[in-house]
Amino acid sequence: MVRGVFDGLTEEQRAELLAAAPEHDVLRAAFTREGHLSYDLAARTAFTFRFLDEGEAEEDILEATERAEQSAHGWLTERGYGYRNLRSQAEDLSQAPLGKRQRRAATTAT
Repeated sequence: MVRGVFDGLTEEQRAELLAAAPEHDVLRAAFTREGHLSYDLAARTAFTFRFLDEGEAEEDILEATERAEQSAHGWLTERGYGYRNLRSQAEDLSQAPLGKRQRRAATTAT
C-alpha cells in the first residue's frame, strides 16, 4: 500500500477527483497489479493505492514496495495532482496469520 495526502489541488482537480470518486470508493478497494486508488475527498484529503505483486525472497518485498511507490508517484505526477507524505508498506501474505474461517477451512481440509 502507498498512502499519502493530496496537496495544493486546484478547484478543477478537486472537481475531477470528486466526479471520479465512485470508482475510487474505499468499499471498492482491491489489491491489483496496476494499482487501485481509493479516497474520500469529501471527508479528507488522504488517499491509498493498493498494489498486488509477487516474489520469492525478502528482497522481492523491498523491490515490490519501490515499484508500487514509483507507480503511485507516476500516476499522481502524470495528472498534475500535488501530494505529500507519500509512504509505503508491504506485507508478505504467506506470513500473515490466518483468520477464523481460514483456520477452520484448513482443519477440515486435512
